[in-house]
Amino acid sequence: MGYFVDGKWIIESKPPSKKGEYMRTPTTFRERITADGSSSYPATPHRYHLYVTLSCPWAHRVLLMRKLKGLEKAISVSIADPVASKDGWEFTDRLGCLPDTVNNARFLRDIYIRANSNYTGRATVPVLWDQLTQTIVNNESLEIMRMLDLEFDACAESSVHFCTRETEAAIDETIQALYPINNGVYRVGFAQTQSIYDEAIAQLFAALDYWEQVLAHNRFIGGEAITEADWCFFVTLIRFDCAYYEAFECNQRRIVEYPNLWRYLQELFAMPGVAQTCNLEHIRQHYFLSYPMRRDRSVTVGAW
Repeated sequence: MGYFVDGKWIIESKPPSKKGEYMRTPTTFRERITADGSSSYPATPHRYHLYVTLSCPWAHRVLLMRKLKGLEKAISVSIADPVASKDGWEFTDRLGCLPDTVNNARFLRDIYIRANSNYTGRATVPVLWDQLTQTIVNNESLEIMRMLDLEFDACAESSVHFCTRETEAAIDETIQALYPINNGVYRVGFAQTQSIYDEAIAQLFAALDYWEQVLAHNRFIGGEAITEADWCFFVTLIRFDCAYYEAFECNQRRIVEYPNLWRYLQELFAMPGVAQTCNLEHIRQHYFLSYPMRRDRSVTVGAW
């Protein structure tokens, strides 16, 4: 997938790395939507539009919050094709996708360049677009998730909250503690050397082992109540056995082999509305078709 440099689209064959280790590129659009009008973007219905894919876990967590809060009528959405190409995310007529009815863009990259003609960076999902000012408000998944959870109560159909001002710091700490898993699958999948792969997969499964033990005593990872952290964990777990295990060679164990993680995943999946946000076909298509050359095949890594 390519990226922008000063507004020019550059094609690349490998994800960013440093000494063979996958490096995630930071997001750059970080404005806030607020219910009290303290920002330039008030939380009003029918003003904002989401660009997502069903295959990406970072976009999935935002779709989950939109669903669980009952914001489908208030915030519209476009769903890109699960198979990313050299041109990036594309809006197609594949089953499960939704076209861009707001900007009529063919590629997500067109949205980024519309927001900033000199943009440098990646055209990633999710994207929260403001139809009034014609720009990207935010492309950081956790921040969008938090805004949907806390700022849109006036136009939400559900009063449920998965984070409060009082629990925000603790939830953020837990989400950060989950990052070695949420990002760790990519560190394994895109490792370019044997040593990097060995280190990444050891850290990934050490983290899974830790949370398996936590869930031996807790119904959810923070106790008896579901929080945003659980949904951030869920989107990785739902992809693990069907995609990461094989496509990214995260193949020491499957989630189904962890009794507590498997019970936890099943319980979250069974909650009203959750299954409707999960598309295993899109997930598998993305991970098996978007990255045909994840590593230099002259290097023997993992289970190859």
